[in-house]
Amino acid sequence: MNKRQNEVFVWPLCTRIIHWMIALSFITSFITAFFHSLFKWHLAFGWIFGIVLIYRLVWGIVGPNYATFKTFKLSFAELRYYFVEKVQNRWRKIHAGHNAASSWFTIIVLCFGLEIVLSGLLLQGTQEASGPFCFLNNDFFKASTFLFYVHEYGAYILVAWAFIHISGVLVEQFYHKTNMAFAMVTGYKRADGEDTVVSIWHHLFAYSVIAISIGMLYTIVYDEKSYLTHERFAKIDYAAENEAYAQKCGKCHKPYPPFMLPSASWTLLMDGLSNHFGEAISDRNITQSEQESIRAYLASRSAETSSRKLAFKTLDSLGTMHPISMSKVPYWRAAHEHIDRSVYKRPSIKEASNCFACHEGFEFGILDNTRIHIPQ
Repeated sequence: MNKRQNEVFVWPLCTRIIHWMIALSFITSFITAFFHSLFKWHLAFGWIFGIVLIYRLVWGIVGPNYATFKTFKLSFAELRYYFVEKVQNRWRKIHAGHNAASSWFTIIVLCFGLEIVLSGLLLQGTQEASGPFCFLNNDFFKASTFLFYVHEYGAYILVAWAFIHISGVLVEQFYHKTNMAFAMVTGYKRADGEDTVVSIWHHLFAYSVIAISIGMLYTIVYDEKSYLTHERFAKIDYAAENEAYAQKCGKCHKPYPPFMLPSASWTLLMDGLSNHFGEAISDRNITQSEQESIRAYLASRSAETSSRKLAFKTLDSLGTMHPISMSKVPYWRAAHEHIDRSVYKRPSIKEASNCFACHEGFEFGILDNTRIHIPQ
């Protein structure tokens, strides 16, 4: 016997919580993708999105009535009938579980959602050289451009479907007067059917997933040594790699990572030491043997030799250009176009070429989105 007259208890509390976790984790990871400084939050909510989607797959097999895939209405005849009846009969009775439209939407969310999560993890590994797939960076970093578009367009498509879904719920709420908008709040639907029964094992499974998701958020955002954000590249020890570069160049400024520019750019820079950004450098400052050592070192560690994101993106944007300043690189300009020029004039930054001011660890070759902090 149902608990409420003319209503069916369809969605238990654990189902409702995870429904909103799916929605909120996706939209939060989507929004944070536009802000480099929020990259860790993007990763964290992306992981949560993936975890709850996998849960939903399992729930569709072992879950209670109305949640299982075997109750879904997935034939095209049922989908057509749903929309025909929706148009012709404003006051029709609704199904207690998933109707044909929500059945298909659930499948769409699972398919596109898992594609977005998987492509995101592979993109993190190949492009950012971090996370569980960081081992793919060395051999497959060039695939990161393809993965980026797969990840990005998948997200935009799912956003579009989310708006379609919300529109359908609003039509049910305000035109058909089914109170559908509150079904995932109260758990009850105005429909025919029997109240769902949830076992203790269902509760344990669902609330374990919720607890794991909360732990995942903490691990990614606050644990600096997390396996999920660990980068494969170690800090560069310039003194060990080339003592002349570390000592002579490091005397006037922090050492710039050689992988940030192509070999031709470093050659032009070394050939123009007589006017090195307004300073005259001669063999009295750096001996000829030291200059040749530095030249060879920069060429051997240039962008062409690296699988780092900065190196690949820089080379991809240059064409026939050979700038000796990173701020002249098209990729750099595109990545920094959202930053107002006045920011570079702050006393804590002084100029656009001072990468070290905003990128923590840049002097060690660390260029991680999670370490970007623009000083005031």
